[in-house]
Amino acid sequence: MIEFGYLSAFLVGLLGGVHCVGMCGGIVSALTISLNKQHSSGFQLHLAYSFGRILSYALAGAMMGGLGIMLAGFLPVQVAQHMLLALAGVFMILLGLYLAGWWTVLTRIEKLGGFLWKRIEPLGRRYLPVQHWNQAVILGLVWGWIPCGLVYSVLIWSVSAGSVLQGSLLMLAFGLGTLPNLLAMGMVAEKMIQHVRRPAVRQVAGMLVILMGCYNFYMVIAW
Repeated sequence: MIEFGYLSAFLVGLLGGVHCVGMCGGIVSALTISLNKQHSSGFQLHLAYSFGRILSYALAGAMMGGLGIMLAGFLPVQVAQHMLLALAGVFMILLGLYLAGWWTVLTRIEKLGGFLWKRIEPLGRRYLPVQHWNQAVILGLVWGWIPCGLVYSVLIWSVSAGSVLQGSLLMLAFGLGTLPNLLAMGMVAEKMIQHVRRPAVRQVAGMLVILMGCYNFYMVIAW
């Protein structure tokens, strides 16, 4: 079951790439194009940036996994697991609706992260333009906290992971899932953004994520 959770998180990251590229693409593609112009090894710098970004996801996942342990301490173990798994299913369905563009309620959650982002975003700008891989890693560590409904929904899912390590690994799997789309965007940014902004692409990705959320509810009932 844990392995399925990691695979699901990876697939959510992969399918959620339509959000990363389509909705946040302006930010990420601008950074990517800047890297390629500033340095002959732009791809390597972007890879370093993604490493920092995924590392920040794993750190946040560890924190949420720890929060889940605290919450579970107030309830019987099986009840807590059922509730957290159902909560994860709810947010996966909301995420699917968000990706498909059918219901954007998760944008309200994004606004909650604006308070923190306003304070850490200037730290990232200190490392622009990026010239070295260590700058790219630090920039990724900062930009991993950008308000994003996709990331927040998986973070809430990681509350149900059961431990600090599993919460971290869940977010790591999600981050790795986002990697192919964002790295590919570094090479064909403009064309890729136009492609993933197509309603049909976003809707197919959204429906697949919704199905995964429904499977979570099936697991709650069958468990």
